[in-house]
Amino acid sequence: MNTVTENLTHQKNSIEKLTSPHSNKVNILMVDDHPENLLALKAVLTSPNYHLVSANSGKEALKCMLKQDFAVILLDVQMPGLNGFETAKLIKAREKTRHIPIIFITAISLDMEHVYEGYSVGAIDYIMKPFNPKTLKYKIEQFVKIHQNHQENIIQTDRERKVELNEMNKKLDRTTLNLRRTEALSKVIGETIVDTILTFDDQGSILSVNPAIKSMFGYRAEELIGGNVLRLFLTWMGDHVQDSSFSFLSSIKESAGKVIESVAVRKDESHFHADILIGETTIEKHNLFVCSIRDVTERKQIEEIKKLQYNNMEQIVEKRTQELIRANERLQNEIEERERIASHLYRSQERFRKIFESSPCLMAIFSQKNLTFIEVNTSWLNFTGYSMTELEKHKINVKNFIDESTGKPINLDLKIRNKKISYKTKDGDIRDGLLSTEMIDIHPEPCTLMVLTDITETVHLEKEMSRLDRLNLIGEMAAGIAHEIRNPMTTVQGFLQLSRNDSANLSAEIIDLMLDELTRANSIITEFLNLAKNKVSVKKKQNLNTILEALSPLIQAEAFRSSKHVKLELNQCPDIFIDQKEIRQLILNIALNGLDAMSSNGKLTIKTYTEKQAVILEIKDQGHGISPEVLQKLGTPFFTTKETGTGLGLAICYSVAKRHHAEIDISTGDEGSTFSIRFNINPSSTDYS
Repeated sequence: MNTVTENLTHQKNSIEKLTSPHSNKVNILMVDDHPENLLALKAVLTSPNYHLVSANSGKEALKCMLKQDFAVILLDVQMPGLNGFETAKLIKAREKTRHIPIIFITAISLDMEHVYEGYSVGAIDYIMKPFNPKTLKYKIEQFVKIHQNHQENIIQTDRERKVELNEMNKKLDRTTLNLRRTEALSKVIGETIVDTILTFDDQGSILSVNPAIKSMFGYRAEELIGGNVLRLFLTWMGDHVQDSSFSFLSSIKESAGKVIESVAVRKDESHFHADILIGETTIEKHNLFVCSIRDVTERKQIEEIKKLQYNNMEQIVEKRTQELIRANERLQNEIEERERIASHLYRSQERFRKIFESSPCLMAIFSQKNLTFIEVNTSWLNFTGYSMTELEKHKINVKNFIDESTGKPINLDLKIRNKKISYKTKDGDIRDGLLSTEMIDIHPEPCTLMVLTDITETVHLEKEMSRLDRLNLIGEMAAGIAHEIRNPMTTVQGFLQLSRNDSANLSAEIIDLMLDELTRANSIITEFLNLAKNKVSVKKKQNLNTILEALSPLIQAEAFRSSKHVKLELNQCPDIFIDQKEIRQLILNIALNGLDAMSSNGKLTIKTYTEKQAVILEIKDQGHGISPEVLQKLGTPFFTTKETGTGLGLAICYSVAKRHHAEIDISTGDEGSTFSIRFNINPSSTDYS
């Protein structure tokens, strides 16, 4: 164990030395007796990755080798004292430094005998002075890379060995702990178990016994150890032990792993019934047996008593059998009656199941105790968008069911009859419905049956019919009064223009004011007439992006006046049948409303794209959103939130959309509102006029 620890410590120190901050730089030894040559080498090899060490002689170089490790050595051949060849021999003779590459740099000769001598003493290259700096630098870089790769391999090998040794130590520790634990447990079990446990060899010689031998047989352990196990038994599987010792030992080997009934003999020669269980094992090629002896005298006595009781029980059983036959007849009659009731209940349940599943109303049953769903029908799943696995055993969310009259969640503790509510689907859509509840009992848990009639389409149709009725009324009014109002306005406007030159009777400022008011009145009437249902649109097949590009400068200028921005995202769209003038008016009305809804530096995004055989025009602002009360009244004539607005802009937009068989969808929130107008790519033939 100490050797393993020492190896781990040695490896740890080696890894720390190789990975220390100083070892990030590679050591390079330069040996030359001329300082100017060392300066030249240093100038060529200076690098933040190298640690350059200079030596003026072979002896000084050898001293440096004792202190540091080097990646490569640049060695001058001609030096006083130890020359380069002699120094190289000494370096290669040392085990720790013999693998360091040596490059000879000489100015004497490149004759073959000098080169051979250099290579013979361990040099790997031979460079003649003056040398090429770039060539020398590249060579040094390659040797440094080789050195670094070698060092990394050493570190990796050491790490792997360290991990392997750690694992081995852990396994040794675990094995030692398990051995100690097993030894302690065996000792505790042997001392506390009430059964006698002894071990003996294949000759029957007792090797060990546990303390229970004293209370069961009356022997001390030392009285039995070394003796024969035969002395503890009177009979074995019906045979007398003293009659055949050899057959007894043979039967022991054959009965290993089985429970054998026997008669054991105590020290005082008294007998008792015992159950014997023998296990066999082999240790160092010797067969050993472990014998467990249990005193079953009390069990045998109980068995005898049971035999006596059994004889008495036969008469009692016969009597009770007759009683059971009569009780069975009564039970059979009761079973037949229960089957008849169960059949009736099954038919009732089937009828309820068919009604429950096929009902067009949304139906659900949930527990009154914890409000968890017990059952829902197909209509509930279809309308809400949830699956059965998502609802089963989950608690009903009362916040998804809002009382329309109070705006608060419904109270499921009360009985409800046709209450108008709004409920939320899985996708977040809000739908309308009529809710009724009934308290019922199921096995016998109190439950609530919820029946919800979806009236979303009916409510939507009622709102649409109401809006159309208002539009029709406005159209009829506009058509009836427009002619009567315009004629006197034209006359007044003409006279006012003529009298403008007579400043004595009427000032120019008053006349201008009157003209502006008349112009405004005329504008209102013109917009009012646009709502008339008998207006005819002149539609031509053209591209929506072309209209937006033409309107872009006008919208940009309006945005610039209020320090706002407009962004166009025009994707490729097919041509559709539209009235250019009406679409221009629709775009301007919605875009200007969006600009008015934003504060400074807000951005208005106008986007077009194609989706499911339709061209989508999307106008999005970054205002504060539209409240539900205002959203419900949008498009109603004369409804406006502006101080100077007429309330006809969005009404005209809806009228234009209707004449183009387009749909306007509005989504709003705290981050702004988005108006989406969907134009069908392939409208019916009636749309072309």
